[in-house]
Amino acid sequence: MGWSREELEVAFENYQKTVVEATRTGDWNMFADQFTEDATYVEHAFGSFEGREAIRRWVTRTMTAFPGSRMPAFPVSWYVIDENRGWVICEVQNPMEDPGDGSEHGAANITILHYAGDNLWSHEEDAYNPMNFLSMAKTWCRHAEESGCLPDDAREWLEKMSNIPG
Repeated sequence: MGWSREELEVAFENYQKTVVEATRTGDWNMFADQFTEDATYVEHAFGSFEGREAIRRWVTRTMTAFPGSRMPAFPVSWYVIDENRGWVICEVQNPMEDPGDGSEHGAANITILHYAGDNLWSHEEDAYNPMNFLSMAKTWCRHAEESGCLPDDAREWLEKMSNIPG
């Protein structure tokens, strides 16, 4: 089924605004509410999720814990729209907050969204190399520790990840 470019643009703009608001408030339920009841979500480090409620459980847990909780924004670098398929494909930056020394840390992913109509998405896939994110988050932790700003949740995460190279 084809969609108009205008409808896809508006839906994607709403998706981005919802991510901004979820990040600002820490309430990721609104993110999950953008998906159809039977939506699928493929996340390369955490696996696949079937249904809105599974997406909700995953996103609220992940984005309220380190390192997701230390990512203050998810700006889109670029996007393309496939009107015939109803797909939006974009590159999302995942910057970390300042670790206390002014250094910048982040990684990007490619997000593929399938539109379902009525401002809802039936599928999302976030494609990236999890090892790049792991290495970036570990480097952020080292900078935060050297600055005397390493939060307890990041310290606990770093201890759990210490046996994984990166």
